[in-house]
Amino acid sequence: MKGFEKYQKTYFMPSEVTYDWVKKDSITEPPVWCSVDLRDGNQALIEPMSLEEKVEFFKMLVKIGFKEIEVGFPAASETEYNFLRTLIDRKLIPDDVTVQVLTQAREHIIRKTFEAVDGAPNAVVHVYNSTSVAQREQVFRKSKEEIKKIAVDGAKLLKELAAEVKGNIRFEYSPESFHGTEVEYAVEVCNAVLDVWQPQADAKAIINIPSTVENAMPHVFATQIEYVSKHLKYRDNVVLSLHPHNDRGCGVATAELGVLAGADRIEGTLFGNGERTGNMDIVTMAMNMFSHGVDPKLDFSNMQEIADTYERLTNMQVSMRQPYAGELVFTAFSGSHQDAISKGMVYREEKNCEYWTVPYLPIDPKDVGRTYDSDVIRINSQSGRGGVSYVLKNSFGLILPDKMKEEVGYLMKSVSDHRHAELSPEDMRDVFKETYLDVEKKFDVSECHFKQKDGIGAEVTIVVDGRENVVDSHGNGRLNAVNHAIKKYFDLDYALDVYEEHALSKRSDSQAISYVGIKPAGQEKLYWGIGTDDDIIKSSIDALVNAVNRYMEAK
Repeated sequence: MKGFEKYQKTYFMPSEVTYDWVKKDSITEPPVWCSVDLRDGNQALIEPMSLEEKVEFFKMLVKIGFKEIEVGFPAASETEYNFLRTLIDRKLIPDDVTVQVLTQAREHIIRKTFEAVDGAPNAVVHVYNSTSVAQREQVFRKSKEEIKKIAVDGAKLLKELAAEVKGNIRFEYSPESFHGTEVEYAVEVCNAVLDVWQPQADAKAIINIPSTVENAMPHVFATQIEYVSKHLKYRDNVVLSLHPHNDRGCGVATAELGVLAGADRIEGTLFGNGERTGNMDIVTMAMNMFSHGVDPKLDFSNMQEIADTYERLTNMQVSMRQPYAGELVFTAFSGSHQDAISKGMVYREEKNCEYWTVPYLPIDPKDVGRTYDSDVIRINSQSGRGGVSYVLKNSFGLILPDKMKEEVGYLMKSVSDHRHAELSPEDMRDVFKETYLDVEKKFDVSECHFKQKDGIGAEVTIVVDGRENVVDSHGNGRLNAVNHAIKKYFDLDYALDVYEEHALSKRSDSQAISYVGIKPAGQEKLYWGIGTDDDIIKSSIDALVNAVNRYMEAK
């Protein structure tokens, strides 16, 4: 690929490199979450959300459990301004939720922002200016001192105006385009801002480090954040926040390693929505923690409803492979995977396992509102007997004999391959019934009369082409006696190799289902039939009749 020569690494490693974060192998408690869907996510939409759509989205974020929600850039447009005023005037902001607003470090924009936020019970005013080499040289054409002065002047105005409005106001500062900024200089600017604010234990300031355009590997960012965390002034009274973008596809990894390196707070969006390649996906990061046994303090137990609402309000799509939320993320089509999942679920029931260890499933799909039969094991031409048996059992209560599972598995694979389509559980049930129950019959057994004497004697009425023929037979049981009558009448040589039955439900009026497999002399192949009836004897005879009819058709 041509053109690589014109690129180089554009990030800066700190002068003092420590790797304390490497010694940690997991996140043990959740960061403070801040959703920026209603600003950063919204401004990335082709058609931004309307006011009422943003209100609905805000209510969804509150329901999920977000305590800090960035609601917009009120000085940017009337819609943004009116949305914030609507939340305040309608009293839609719960007492335990803080709204956040964004402003550039420019006087008229800051003043407009405070006008908009006046009366919010709890608010964060987030001021930023760009500090990178590229922005300083190419956009602003200012020195380091001049850029720092922009930040300091903005911080002073925030402090001045906060005293003039109603509500509890906290401050946040971001050195935008951090990845392209010398780390020591970024810290210098942040500390200059903190000197203005003089944060206290009961009025902590937020320093937010944005990877505005992600240009480094996650471990580099973690090393930078560790330096920032160790060199910020007033550290005990500062909330260190991260705002990772996803230009390299590493947004979640960057955030996770950043938390290990000292970050206290994460800004991101549902499903990673945002400009260019998007923001850090809060759903994925929170669920990653959940899968390690850590409560993320966000509720995604109804993931499908959240995804549906998100798609409707944003006109964006949640990918079928989106971690934890996509349509297919828990789905196994592969036969070996299905078999492992099926056996894992049986093992879990048998052992009453405390912890989730089912193969191929990082979490229990039920924890996010998914189901095993329609979401986990789905059947197509790649599927196997384990998956087919699992779906038939969990969807319809059909417990196939072990010797029958392979044939039924291949049957469903063949049907799916022929149709070039996935089979739904209902499709599978219909194929199963058509093949083993509703068979084309060369004969039937219309009635049987039994007498118990030296075993079981039977008068079996066999119907062929509408003619009834009564055959006397004897056996060690009712089914055995009927089997002897059929073999005698048609002069057939086979063994009744498998007979199993069970109730189709736990109700007292449940129907019985019987499975019969017969093996012709000199063959290894089994011919299967099933029967269902309120009476177990009738269902077993029907299963035998269907099995023999399938054998005779094959002959």
